[in-house]
Amino acid sequence: MCGIAGRVNFNSEPVSAALVEAMCNAIAHRGPDDYGVYAKGPVGLGNRRLSIIDLAGGHQPIGNEDGTVWIVFNGEIYNFPELRDDLLKRGHQLKSHSDTEVVVHLYEEYGVDCLSRLNGMFAFALWDERKQQLFLARDRVGKKPLMYALTQNAISFGSEISAVLQDASVPREIDLQALDLYLTLLYVPGPWTMFKAIRKLQPGHYLLWRNGQTRVERYWDVSFTPRANVSEADAVADIRELLEDSVRRRLMSEVPLGAFLSGGLDSSTVVALMTRLTGGPVKTFSIGFDDDAYGELPYAREVAQTYNTEHHELRVQPDMVDVLPRLVRHYGEPYGDHSAVATYYVSQLARQFVKVVLSGDGGDEVFGGYPWYVEAPRHGELGRAYVRAGAQAMRAGWQLRQLRPMLGAIKGAGLGLWTTVQGWQHPPRAFERLTTYYTPDERRQLYRPEVYAALSASGNGGSLVRSVMHRQNGGQFMNQMFYADHHLYLPDDILVKVDIASMANSLEARCPFLDYRLVELAASLPPEMKVQGTATKRILRRAVADLVPESVLNRPKVGFGLPIDRWMREDLYTMARDLLLDGRARIAEYFDGAHVETLLTEHKNGQNRHGSRLWLLLFFELWSRTALAPVAASDQQGHVFP
Repeated sequence: MCGIAGRVNFNSEPVSAALVEAMCNAIAHRGPDDYGVYAKGPVGLGNRRLSIIDLAGGHQPIGNEDGTVWIVFNGEIYNFPELRDDLLKRGHQLKSHSDTEVVVHLYEEYGVDCLSRLNGMFAFALWDERKQQLFLARDRVGKKPLMYALTQNAISFGSEISAVLQDASVPREIDLQALDLYLTLLYVPGPWTMFKAIRKLQPGHYLLWRNGQTRVERYWDVSFTPRANVSEADAVADIRELLEDSVRRRLMSEVPLGAFLSGGLDSSTVVALMTRLTGGPVKTFSIGFDDDAYGELPYAREVAQTYNTEHHELRVQPDMVDVLPRLVRHYGEPYGDHSAVATYYVSQLARQFVKVVLSGDGGDEVFGGYPWYVEAPRHGELGRAYVRAGAQAMRAGWQLRQLRPMLGAIKGAGLGLWTTVQGWQHPPRAFERLTTYYTPDERRQLYRPEVYAALSASGNGGSLVRSVMHRQNGGQFMNQMFYADHHLYLPDDILVKVDIASMANSLEARCPFLDYRLVELAASLPPEMKVQGTATKRILRRAVADLVPESVLNRPKVGFGLPIDRWMREDLYTMARDLLLDGRARIAEYFDGAHVETLLTEHKNGQNRHGSRLWLLLFFELWSRTALAPVAASDQQGHVFP
């Protein structure tokens, strides 16, 4: 597990080793154990290492036998022992027992097709000196991040935006479309970042640069195409077998490891399998807040007691005025999912005892655990019933003028109800409303007129959600929702949150539910096996019924909520008001100050709940006050922000 960074000059000028060092220092928290730079001619590769596998021999960058192929690597390859054995049989000479060196030789053997043979989480940069080719790649589901910026003379890249920004030639201009997506979705989806010049390499993609040409290609995508004649019994057996193998592979470590335990179905399943596979007590970590309405500590304790884990829990009363700026620095761009606070604290707790944790992340996307998988299809059912009732009434002799009073009464009950009725006829729009935050009308009120005009032709987060859904052509609506979550919410919200919060604390997080084999298996099952009526994760519950307590197995999803409305009314209110209404506020360039003040006042007085919306604005303001300043020419210390 590492942080990587580097630069390749297109004009053959030597890359400054000092620049690569500064890029690596900006992400030193990702790898405090070791450090290395390869700088030769127009290429510079850098690495900060968190040592997990082959502690003595895994120093990076790593090259091949004759030094013509070099790599910096972030992540873990879980099938590397089998790959290493095969490479040795083919005559390759490997000097270490690290997974990173395996990737070098796998590339020698198969070229870019080496990606199809890797099972793991990864992002890497590989330089082929013979071909003068840069090869960047990211794992299938997007566990490990990789950012890059193309300028006129070079490509710079890194595990975090802060590393890329150490290159002073990368402009810091805001991307308005990314801002609009952020307000809509809570996060900036790939390939965008909040900087116009920086892009995310998306999951399941690679980038090749050679001879002045840059090419980005997809090498993997999940397809929701149900298998014919699959029985639930066979599906249960296949899921259980793959889950056990996925957990077993993620126990590979030369340092202490444990597990996040929220008390939900997914993390409880992971802890149960870890206990069975290791035969000893597992270290588990849970977080809670003073307000018992948020969190699931009692359920986590029950699972911990069931499996006799070495359980650690922390009930915190966070100093939000202190922790929020820290989150802003680590995320590198605006990030509006406030559950990042809990993930940061539980990572901080776990790092006191272990260096690696397993988590239940991905279970909801893979097996259908979110409430919108239940609610959005209902809109379609109600809408169709509404249309059928109208048609039957007309066939019975009703005239349209007799139906109009009924329609008028519904509309007169309130715009919200009328909008909902309209939404019933369009489940994709219902899904959009259930998974977005600032609506188009709310954004129109928020933006300054000139900003809204500039954005009016560029689309918005809702239209992005629908366009991604439609890439699952001909699929059932449920599968289209799964597909959208796999390409938006999972990689750009959930996995970003876990990666940044854990690596900020020099902790590696592994997700057994996101083994690509399990993802492909679940995608091949009929959607009704996963969600039927109000029953979510049906097939998973059957597969793990003997593992988790009954109270956990069949209770509805709660999730880890936070008292964000209270925080924005109390703990963070003064900070938000002082920053957002300051005459020097950066948000004033984009947002209408009077509307922002209205949001603050209504929320403070209890007239409306704007906690999440205000959090989005506050995070953006804090970020813009630091990230948009230019890097000082004399700064070679690798500070995240000058």
